[in-house]
Amino acid sequence: MINFKKIYYEKYTKKSYSISNVDLILDRIFSKIKNGIYIDIGCNHPIKYNNTYLLHKKGWKGINIDLDIESIKEFNKFRPQDANICAVVSAKDGKKKNIYIYHSRSAINTVSKKLVDKRSTKPKQIIERVTRSLNNIIENTNFKNKKLNLLSIDIENYEYQVLSSFNFNKYKPDVVVAEIHNIKQKDLEIYTQSLDFILKSKIYKLMLKNNYKLVNWIQSDFVFVRKNLRIK
Repeated sequence: MINFKKIYYEKYTKKSYSISNVDLILDRIFSKIKNGIYIDIGCNHPIKYNNTYLLHKKGWKGINIDLDIESIKEFNKFRPQDANICAVVSAKDGKKKNIYIYHSRSAINTVSKKLVDKRSTKPKQIIERVTRSLNNIIENTNFKNKKLNLLSIDIENYEYQVLSSFNFNKYKPDVVVAEIHNIKQKDLEIYTQSLDFILKSKIYKLMLKNNYKLVNWIQSDFVFVRKNLRIK
């Protein structure tokens, strides 16, 4: 016997792959766009806790960037049509930067010493790598002249440094998802986020300056939409 109730709920129930469920918000915003372009900085894993996998399943493609080569190998396996790049993204090209490694494929590997000093667990390894700017990375891919729909950035308290040098005027992403951390919080991301802190944060002020408005907020994922945007 056909279970019509099960078919109904399977059709209208959406599965989230993001750790915060922010991909469901993005899927709603971009419900009319089947072949969009994303950039995912701090991509970590092609499926698990990933902000762009739900869009990828709809036919989207783009650029995935992570400082861990093992993560990029996974993206090459599961998303071979994307540009999958192992890089330490920062404000400028060619600068030497310490990378704090907790373990291979860790989602909390970071270049932020302030965040490392705040954490009770300490990195197992510190390595030095040369940085690349986001503008440089985009210009060296096949997506450099494509319309950019989504920029997602989760790089453990280093988001502002990357966004501060990003050429918003040229690339004009429709939506930007950025983590905003208050490292003075006892519990990062969950219960102690403060709206007052967010409104005073460098990222919030930077996004307003570049003609974006905050439209949603889940834990530490903040969704900014370009003002006057019309999704067709």
